[in-house]
Amino acid sequence: MNTHPWLPNLSRVQDMLKEIGIEELDEIFNDVPKDLVIRDGLKVGKEKPLSEDEIRGRLSQLSESNAKLRYPPFLGAGAYPHSVPSAVKFILSRSEFYTAYTPYQPEVNQGLLQALFEYQSLMAELLDMDVVNSSHYDWGGSLAEAVLMGYRVNGRKKVLVPESINPYHEEVVRTWVDGREIEIKKIPLADDGKLNLDFLSKVDPSEISSIYVQQPNFFGVIESEIEYVTDWARKNGVISIIGVTPLSLGLLKSPGELGFDIAVGDGQELGIPLNFGGPYSGILATRMDMKLVRQMPGRIVGMTEDVNKKRGFTLVLQTREQFARREKATSNITTNEALIALANAVYLSLLGKSGIRELAKEIYKRSHYAAREMERAELGKLKWRSDFFEEFTFVFKSNYNRIFQALLDRGIHGGLKLTENEALFCVTEVHTREAIDEAIRIMKEVS
Repeated sequence: MNTHPWLPNLSRVQDMLKEIGIEELDEIFNDVPKDLVIRDGLKVGKEKPLSEDEIRGRLSQLSESNAKLRYPPFLGAGAYPHSVPSAVKFILSRSEFYTAYTPYQPEVNQGLLQALFEYQSLMAELLDMDVVNSSHYDWGGSLAEAVLMGYRVNGRKKVLVPESINPYHEEVVRTWVDGREIEIKKIPLADDGKLNLDFLSKVDPSEISSIYVQQPNFFGVIESEIEYVTDWARKNGVISIIGVTPLSLGLLKSPGELGFDIAVGDGQELGIPLNFGGPYSGILATRMDMKLVRQMPGRIVGMTEDVNKKRGFTLVLQTREQFARREKATSNITTNEALIALANAVYLSLLGKSGIRELAKEIYKRSHYAAREMERAELGKLKWRSDFFEEFTFVFKSNYNRIFQALLDRGIHGGLKLTENEALFCVTEVHTREAIDEAIRIMKEVS
């Protein structure tokens, strides 16, 4: 076999095959369906090795196909444009953090463990919860893990989720619970876009493992009677789960204050820019109930003392299959989002309690300004008259596809299309009055 320009070790393939007693390479891939096997070779790049300058030129050429936006997008739905302080990126670029991977001998890596402990502590204070792990992949993954935690605690096989759940999170949960025959039931919405809590009187609580609510919900609506959910769950032995956008907690009651068993969310809002969908970090926190804490997947960093009575950090309640739990593990995470969690910790440290509150107020004011001005321009109306944070659902008088394209043609990315004339708009601190007013002018021109 000839040497391959990108895979030089292929010249040793025959030696390796001989060592394991196989004559032909194809024997290794017998389980791969024949119609999926590529016989003619991959058409990669220019079909030859490229120099660094050629690669840079090709990447620059490809980047020209991206839309050129003049303002941050008015697009949310789980990934939100926010200002990221320069200090966050600077600290993350330090090699001791940037190159850190799964600590298989964690106690050796005291610096990383301390950083993750700080993340847990800051997140616990923000959520007003007792125990936080050192992050999952994203919100959807954390929610799925929370649902499985509830199932392991009480063994029931029905889960209640709101009709206003983020549909992408719902897909993840349905995928994860499919093999366990867990049934997902939807809580309908009332006329004001909030949960129809009368629905809870029509279900048999003895069949319900957990109940999930999102605050604000996928459509931006703020749930106002959310304590009713935790009261109902507590009386009936149901695990209560809440999903929150972290920055909304600058204005809204925390999961701990509301009495939830488990809180989930995404750290993307806390110092992570929009990166074509990732990487993000899934938040998972519980109250101090060992029935819940013992079922908590992922890593938890604890603070302790070493033999010399000096402060040290270590992984506690290690439930990964790669340690000692094997088939009884509650987690099979084989990598981590430690770098993103560190970014969250840096961001929270920079803002502090008062900074988060002021930022949340600014987001609230700007999003309400945009919604109010869109109605004044007679573009349509808000779908619900309920209060909202960061996002709102707008019903246009005309077809939204034409409006969206007109915005995009002028370098502005509109909100997420929901129906032919409905869209979900996201407005945060990065959207200036100039950007909002110009978007409204363009929408009015084509309406």
